[in-house]
Amino acid sequence: MAKSTVWQDDYWLMLMQIYLHKPVGVKPLYSREMIDLSVELHIAPQILRSRMQQIATLETPRIERIWRTYADNPRKLARAVKLLREMKGFGSAGDFFQGVEIQETFEKDFRPLAEDERFTPVMLILILDLYFCLSTITMVEETPEVQELAKLLKLKSSDIVMVLDVFQTCDPYLNREASVDSALLLPCQQIWQRYGNMEPHVLAAYAEELKEYFRS
Repeated sequence: MAKSTVWQDDYWLMLMQIYLHKPVGVKPLYSREMIDLSVELHIAPQILRSRMQQIATLETPRIERIWRTYADNPRKLARAVKLLREMKGFGSAGDFFQGVEIQETFEKDFRPLAEDERFTPVMLILILDLYFCLSTITMVEETPEVQELAKLLKLKSSDIVMVLDVFQTCDPYLNREASVDSALLLPCQQIWQRYGNMEPHVLAAYAEELKEYFRS
Protein backbone atom coordinates (compact mmCIF):
# COMPACT_ATOMS: atom_id res chain seq x y z
CA MET A 1 0.00 0.00 0.00
CA ALA A 2 1.29 3.45 -0.85
CA LYS A 3 2.44 5.65 1.97
CA SER A 4 1.50 9.30 2.21
CA THR A 5 3.13 12.21 3.93
CA VAL A 6 1.84 12.99 7.39
CA TRP A 7 1.71 16.15 9.45
CA GLN A 8 4.94 17.13 11.14
CA ASP A 9 5.37 19.76 13.87
CA ASP A 10 7.77 21.72 11.66
CA TYR A 11 4.90 22.43 9.29
CA TRP A 12 3.36 24.75 11.89
CA LEU A 13 6.06 27.29 11.00
CA MET A 14 5.16 27.28 7.31
CA LEU A 15 1.46 27.51 8.04
CA MET A 16 1.88 30.26 10.63
CA GLN A 17 3.87 32.31 8.13
CA ILE A 18 0.86 32.29 5.81
CA TYR A 19 -1.52 32.99 8.71
CA LEU A 20 0.48 36.11 9.63
CA HIS A 21 0.47 37.52 6.11
CA LYS A 22 -1.77 40.57 5.95
CA PRO A 23 -4.63 40.53 6.50
CA VAL A 24 -3.67 38.36 9.49
CA GLY A 25 -6.02 35.44 10.04
CA VAL A 26 -7.33 32.20 8.59
CA LYS A 27 -6.92 32.34 4.84
CA PRO A 28 -9.53 31.22 2.30
CA LEU A 29 -9.39 27.51 1.57
CA TYR A 30 -8.34 27.98 -2.05
CA SER A 31 -6.12 31.03 -1.71
CA ARG A 32 -2.96 30.66 -3.78
CA GLU A 33 -0.72 30.51 -0.70
CA MET A 34 -2.76 27.70 0.83
CA ILE A 35 -2.82 25.69 -2.39
CA ASP A 36 0.88 26.18 -3.06
CA LEU A 37 1.71 24.88 0.43
CA SER A 38 -0.77 22.01 0.06
CA VAL A 39 0.89 20.93 -3.18
CA GLU A 40 4.33 21.35 -1.66
CA LEU A 41 3.52 19.20 1.37
CA HIS A 42 1.10 16.85 -0.40
CA ILE A 43 -1.46 17.62 2.28
CA ALA A 44 -5.03 18.46 1.27
CA PRO A 45 -5.96 22.14 1.67
CA GLN A 46 -8.89 21.20 3.91
CA ILE A 47 -6.43 19.72 6.40
CA LEU A 48 -4.18 22.78 6.28
CA ARG A 49 -7.12 25.10 6.84
CA SER A 50 -8.21 23.03 9.84
CA ARG A 51 -4.69 23.35 11.22
CA MET A 52 -4.73 27.08 10.55
CA GLN A 53 -7.93 27.38 12.56
CA GLN A 54 -6.03 25.74 15.42
CA ILE A 55 -3.45 28.51 15.12
CA ALA A 56 -6.21 31.10 15.33
CA THR A 57 -7.39 29.69 18.66
CA LEU A 58 -3.92 28.76 19.97
CA GLU A 59 -5.42 25.36 20.55
CA THR A 60 -2.38 23.53 21.93
CA PRO A 61 0.63 24.37 24.12
CA ARG A 62 2.86 23.61 21.12
CA ILE A 63 1.10 26.25 19.03
CA GLU A 64 1.25 28.73 21.90
CA ARG A 65 5.03 28.28 22.17
CA ILE A 66 5.52 28.82 18.45
CA TRP A 67 3.24 31.87 18.58
CA ARG A 68 5.21 33.44 21.44
CA THR A 69 8.46 32.81 19.57
CA TYR A 70 7.51 34.05 16.10
CA ALA A 71 4.26 36.05 16.03
CA ASP A 72 5.98 39.39 16.65
CA ASN A 73 9.11 38.58 14.68
CA PRO A 74 8.23 37.78 11.05
CA ARG A 75 11.86 37.97 9.96
CA LYS A 76 12.83 35.32 12.48
CA LEU A 77 9.94 33.19 11.25
CA ALA A 78 10.98 33.69 7.62
CA ARG A 79 14.51 32.55 8.45
CA ALA A 80 13.20 29.50 10.28
CA VAL A 81 10.94 28.54 7.36
CA LYS A 82 13.78 29.03 4.87
CA LEU A 83 16.08 26.83 6.97
CA LEU A 84 13.36 24.22 7.29
CA ARG A 85 12.93 24.03 3.53
CA GLU A 86 16.67 23.75 3.02
CA MET A 87 17.10 21.05 5.67
CA LYS A 88 14.08 19.03 4.60
CA GLY A 89 14.98 19.16 0.93
CA PHE A 90 11.82 20.94 -0.23
CA GLY A 91 13.79 22.14 -3.22
CA SER A 92 14.33 18.52 -4.21
CA ALA A 93 11.21 16.40 -4.12
CA GLY A 94 13.29 13.29 -4.73
CA ASP A 95 15.25 13.86 -1.51
CA PHE A 96 12.37 14.97 0.66
CA PHE A 97 10.05 12.15 -0.33
CA GLN A 98 12.71 9.44 -0.61
CA GLY A 99 11.18 6.09 0.30
CA VAL A 100 7.67 7.54 0.27
CA GLU A 101 5.27 6.73 -2.56
CA ILE A 102 3.03 9.69 -3.20
CA GLN A 103 -0.46 9.19 -4.58
CA GLU A 104 -1.38 12.58 -5.91
CA THR A 105 -5.02 13.56 -5.94
CA PHE A 106 -5.91 17.26 -5.63
CA GLU A 107 -2.42 18.33 -6.74
CA LYS A 108 -3.11 17.38 -10.34
CA ASP A 109 -6.05 19.76 -10.54
CA PHE A 110 -3.71 22.74 -10.15
CA ARG A 111 -1.08 21.63 -12.64
CA PRO A 112 -1.04 22.40 -16.38
CA LEU A 113 -2.64 19.83 -18.64
CA ALA A 114 -0.29 17.80 -20.80
CA GLU A 115 -2.73 18.29 -23.68
CA ASP A 116 -2.63 22.10 -23.44
CA GLU A 117 -0.47 23.84 -20.84
CA ARG A 118 -2.58 26.99 -20.95
CA PHE A 119 -5.19 25.16 -18.91
CA THR A 120 -5.41 23.29 -15.62
CA PRO A 121 -8.27 21.03 -14.50
CA VAL A 122 -9.33 23.76 -12.06
CA MET A 123 -9.72 26.17 -14.98
CA LEU A 124 -11.87 23.63 -16.78
CA ILE A 125 -14.04 23.30 -13.66
CA LEU A 126 -14.64 27.06 -13.68
CA ILE A 127 -15.44 27.03 -17.38
CA LEU A 128 -17.85 24.13 -16.84
CA ASP A 129 -19.61 26.17 -14.15
CA LEU A 130 -19.93 29.00 -16.68
CA TYR A 131 -21.22 26.51 -19.25
CA PHE A 132 -24.23 25.75 -17.07
CA CYS A 133 -24.91 29.47 -16.64
CA LEU A 134 -25.12 30.22 -20.37
CA SER A 135 -27.20 29.16 -23.32
CA THR A 136 -25.43 27.86 -26.42
CA ILE A 137 -26.08 31.09 -28.34
CA THR A 138 -24.37 33.15 -25.61
CA MET A 139 -21.20 31.01 -25.59
CA VAL A 140 -19.39 33.63 -27.62
CA GLU A 141 -16.51 36.03 -27.01
CA GLU A 142 -18.79 39.06 -26.72
CA THR A 143 -20.67 37.69 -23.70
CA PRO A 144 -19.67 39.66 -20.56
CA GLU A 145 -19.48 36.53 -18.40
CA VAL A 146 -17.07 34.96 -20.89
CA GLN A 147 -14.89 38.06 -20.86
CA GLU A 148 -14.96 38.26 -17.07
CA LEU A 149 -13.83 34.67 -16.61
CA ALA A 150 -11.14 35.07 -19.28
CA LYS A 151 -9.77 38.07 -17.38
CA LEU A 152 -9.76 36.15 -14.10
CA LEU A 153 -7.97 33.16 -15.61
CA LYS A 154 -5.63 35.36 -17.68
CA LEU A 155 -6.82 33.75 -20.89
CA LYS A 156 -8.31 35.07 -24.10
CA SER A 157 -12.07 35.09 -24.49
CA SER A 158 -11.57 32.86 -27.50
CA ASP A 159 -9.89 30.28 -25.23
CA ILE A 160 -12.95 30.21 -22.98
CA VAL A 161 -15.27 29.84 -25.98
CA MET A 162 -13.13 27.00 -27.33
CA VAL A 163 -13.52 25.05 -24.08
CA LEU A 164 -17.24 25.81 -23.93
CA ASP A 165 -17.51 24.37 -27.41
CA VAL A 166 -15.73 21.19 -26.31
CA PHE A 167 -18.09 20.89 -23.35
CA GLN A 168 -20.98 21.01 -25.80
CA THR A 169 -19.69 17.75 -27.26
CA CYS A 170 -19.67 16.27 -23.74
CA ASP A 171 -23.26 17.32 -23.06
CA PRO A 172 -25.55 14.31 -23.61
CA TYR A 173 -28.55 16.61 -24.05
CA LEU A 174 -27.02 18.23 -27.14
CA ASN A 175 -25.95 14.97 -28.78
CA ARG A 176 -23.15 16.62 -30.76
CA GLU A 177 -20.23 14.83 -32.34
CA ALA A 178 -16.84 15.42 -30.80
CA SER A 179 -14.28 17.35 -32.77
CA VAL A 180 -11.36 15.10 -33.62
CA ASP A 181 -9.10 18.16 -33.64
CA SER A 182 -9.68 19.06 -29.99
CA ALA A 183 -6.76 18.11 -27.72
CA LEU A 184 -8.91 19.10 -24.74
CA LEU A 185 -11.66 16.58 -25.44
CA LEU A 186 -10.41 13.94 -22.99
CA PRO A 187 -9.68 16.40 -20.13
CA CYS A 188 -13.08 18.02 -20.63
CA GLN A 189 -14.79 14.61 -20.66
CA GLN A 190 -13.05 13.77 -17.38
CA ILE A 191 -14.17 17.04 -15.78
CA TRP A 192 -17.70 16.46 -17.07
CA GLN A 193 -17.73 12.97 -15.55
CA ARG A 194 -16.63 14.42 -12.19
CA TYR A 195 -18.83 17.49 -12.08
CA GLY A 196 -21.35 17.41 -14.93
CA ASN A 197 -24.02 15.67 -12.90
CA MET A 198 -23.48 17.78 -9.80
CA GLU A 199 -26.33 20.02 -8.69
CA PRO A 200 -25.73 23.41 -10.37
CA HIS A 201 -25.83 25.34 -7.11
CA VAL A 202 -23.27 22.97 -5.55
CA LEU A 203 -20.93 23.36 -8.52
CA ALA A 204 -21.43 27.12 -8.46
CA ALA A 205 -20.49 27.30 -4.77
CA TYR A 206 -17.39 25.18 -5.38
CA ALA A 207 -16.40 27.30 -8.38
CA GLU A 208 -16.74 30.48 -6.33
CA GLU A 209 -14.32 29.04 -3.76
CA LEU A 210 -11.87 28.03 -6.48
CA LYS A 211 -11.86 31.53 -7.95
CA GLU A 212 -10.00 32.72 -4.85
CA TYR A 213 -6.94 30.93 -6.18
CA PHE A 214 -6.91 33.18 -9.25
CA ARG A 215 -7.74 36.35 -7.35
CA SER A 216 -4.80 36.03 -4.97
